[in-house]
Amino acid sequence: MSARTTQLDKGVGTALAGMSAAAKRGLGDPVLAELVMIRASQINACAFCLDMHVDIAVRNGETTKRIALLNAWAEAGELFSERERAALALTEAVTVLTDGFVPDEAYETAAKHFGEAELAHLIGVITVINSWNRLMVSRRIEPGGYTP
Repeated sequence: MSARTTQLDKGVGTALAGMSAAAKRGLGDPVLAELVMIRASQINACAFCLDMHVDIAVRNGETTKRIALLNAWAEAGELFSERERAALALTEAVTVLTDGFVPDEAYETAAKHFGEAELAHLIGVITVINSWNRLMVSRRIEPGGYTP
């Protein structure tokens, strides 16, 4: 196997970091933002991003129990609120575009729990973590390189 690049264009990194910060700020819920980022990173098998966002989530007050059960959020009963479940369902729909589009049901459920601006920022959070996941997974960047 040929060596993979570890390089990331500085402009790309800066743009994605700015988009991430803006989307998180606009969403206004740092714990939910991290749950969304962790869930997308689980789906995309991005160890680097999982390592980073689990750490950030814990520092923001998230519990290890909820993080451990995030992969099974739909079966976790009342552990996740309806609002969180709507965000996680939308995260999965945007991350896994099996049918080439986000199903109306996932979007409409999220829209019941988020105002228009919040929903736009939630979609921004989901989109940016998927971009980061692809940048890290394609280069096989291992966990451990993140420092707060």
